[in-house]
Amino acid sequence: MPTEEELIARAAELLARGPLLPPPAERKRLRDAAGLTQEDVAIALQTKRETVNGWETGRTMPRPPRLAAYKHLLDGWAEMYPAPTSNANAPTGVTATAPETFTSTPAPAPEVSTGQASEAAAMTTAENTQPRPAPAAASRPARTTRPSSTSRRPGAKKAAPAGSPAGADLRFENGPLAVVDVEDGKVLAYCVGGLVLDVPAKSLPTLVDWTLKEAKLGQPKLSGPGRSADPLLVLTEAALERYGLPTALTEEERLAGRIPEGHKVIKQLTRADWKLTKRGFGPWARIYRPAKGSDRQCVQLCIPSWNALDARHWGHAAQLPPAELARVLGVYASRVMTPRGSTAVTGLELMTALHPPTYAVRDEETGVLRQADDKTPGSLGKDPVDCAPCEAPDGHPVLNALDLPRFHVRSPAEKLFEEAYDWARPMTDAECTLRHLVGIDVNMAFAAGANGLNVGLGEPTHVKAPAFDPKLPGSWLVDLSHVDLSKVKVGKEWVELDGSLLPSPFTPKGDRPTGPAWYATPTVAYAQELGYEVRPLEAWVRYENGRYLDGWYNRLRDAYLATMADLGVDADLSPADFLTAMDGYKSRDPELAIVVSAIKATVKGGLGKLRERPRGEGWRPGEPWRALSRPTWRPDIRAAVISRTRINLHRKIVKHAAFTGQYPVAILSDCVVYAANGTSPLDFLPYREGKPLPGGFKLGVNPGLVKHEATQTVLWGEEVRERFNAPELNLARYIKDGTVTDIDNGE
Repeated sequence: MPTEEELIARAAELLARGPLLPPPAERKRLRDAAGLTQEDVAIALQTKRETVNGWETGRTMPRPPRLAAYKHLLDGWAEMYPAPTSNANAPTGVTATAPETFTSTPAPAPEVSTGQASEAAAMTTAENTQPRPAPAAASRPARTTRPSSTSRRPGAKKAAPAGSPAGADLRFENGPLAVVDVEDGKVLAYCVGGLVLDVPAKSLPTLVDWTLKEAKLGQPKLSGPGRSADPLLVLTEAALERYGLPTALTEEERLAGRIPEGHKVIKQLTRADWKLTKRGFGPWARIYRPAKGSDRQCVQLCIPSWNALDARHWGHAAQLPPAELARVLGVYASRVMTPRGSTAVTGLELMTALHPPTYAVRDEETGVLRQADDKTPGSLGKDPVDCAPCEAPDGHPVLNALDLPRFHVRSPAEKLFEEAYDWARPMTDAECTLRHLVGIDVNMAFAAGANGLNVGLGEPTHVKAPAFDPKLPGSWLVDLSHVDLSKVKVGKEWVELDGSLLPSPFTPKGDRPTGPAWYATPTVAYAQELGYEVRPLEAWVRYENGRYLDGWYNRLRDAYLATMADLGVDADLSPADFLTAMDGYKSRDPELAIVVSAIKATVKGGLGKLRERPRGEGWRPGEPWRALSRPTWRPDIRAAVISRTRINLHRKIVKHAAFTGQYPVAILSDCVVYAANGTSPLDFLPYREGKPLPGGFKLGVNPGLVKHEATQTVLWGEEVRERFNAPELNLARYIKDGTVTDIDNGE
């Protein structure tokens, strides 16, 4: 980061050339008078043109050290280019074209290969909070967020702003979504990039028509055989009132997840030949007409006041003003995809969007496009497949053939149970002499577990007494009770450890197996890696397989890294600088912090949806439930990702123990707690000349690397355990804020 003195010196060089970059109206006047461009300012102040554009329109403000240099520049220009006297009392509401920032939209994220993805993420800078703009719209009713200050210019010609990507889709030039609000009796649609459109629609059916015919909203497809994303409208409470919808759901409606089918607005839609999906008119409603050929007519609604934006994942997004909400959802849409529902639903839909189940072919007889009979290579196909009996959750219809007793609890030898860690142990006497408990957390742990993972794409095949193949995805019945953590292979060498201080890598609770049990491929492969022989008794394997989640991981990783870079946390920081950058990063831009939270929730929620359980619906054990009709209902893929994530963590713990003699005190999912004399991870992580232990824990923002979770005192940990009479209370669950109120429900 440059110093203020360096930037002021650069600003002084620009002053010698002429004025540049003033605040809202005056900034633009001075820059135009000097004949300089936003790119000139960006180069001088070491930022991006889009960032300078945000300063010039008043949408964003520079932060130190650029703030001082920017002010120095403006003060110099004010002396050199005073405003004309005739304009001194000019009204602020003059007619003008909308500034470039408000008449442009983020370009859709381009399709990138696996190799290109990391390069694209690295190019994102810390202050580029908006994607690169697409071509401006022609003669559309554009307003800024202050409608009185600008107005449309009839007959304006289309002109792509500088830096617009070639080949931007003009069908979606106003971005993927709009937040619809009512101000001073007028309906306005706040789009990404600051663009605001007048909405002439008087009813919900005409709003849907306007969206499809005039709004130019949507998002290009993410893969070749896929389809473009439908436009998303976010309705504020004022918009709900305008269009005859309740601003909040009753308790009955909330439990049902929809308003009654007899509601007057639903009747309006029906009369206009619009349809709703089976889920009805709820927080994430889809309004459509049956597609005619390739002409798809569908609009999705998001209603924040109906809890569409869950505060656990979207923070305070539902309370944001329309323009700010459009920004948050727009950044998420451009980097992940247009939201299709909850973050969990969107995570699952992203898998399908990147690997569409089928593709279009042209009928040789009629010449009409139709769906191909076979599936797209690398996809899960369009038809669901049954899981193996050991992979089925309780109540699944595939278990009916086993004729189990009604209240039978399946043992590990009957049921695959791959879950994240929830393990803790009492502290040793030596650890009690240390002062602090330091928690480290793995960034995007489950996303990292999905990276490069080979998963099944088709049906499982049952095999008796198979030879284990670590490259073959599946579920294996094998006895791993003989694996002794006191002596394991680390790399090519055998090392001796204190096995009593380590959790077993084979069970979520860290208990040593007592006999045969079902495991996913990564778990069994790790037993081999530790130097022990494995002999499966039987297996359900999938011979059709591939790295289905690679594209999903790459897109979510790039979205996460780009947004963290916007918040000042870059991927190439030194360990100490990384810890400093992470301290209070959310406060630098609370709106982008919401996007980070939503991206993380998209990862976990999407993987959770692979094993979605019944959600009411009058379901009874032994009967199918709605989620089973999806080809993306794949508990085996979820199990493989969790297995690999847990194994990745255990491998780092073993290497750390072998090198330092330090063992974890507690583990919860992706958080590990160690006893140390200092308060920082650098007080116990074995860095040498800035380089981490190979294969061990490494500080950094990339998925799979670790960050500082929190620090508490050893006295706090011992006092909590003594108070609740729980020597093995999992301190990793409470270390973040140190509050323990009830150990029974985990609060």
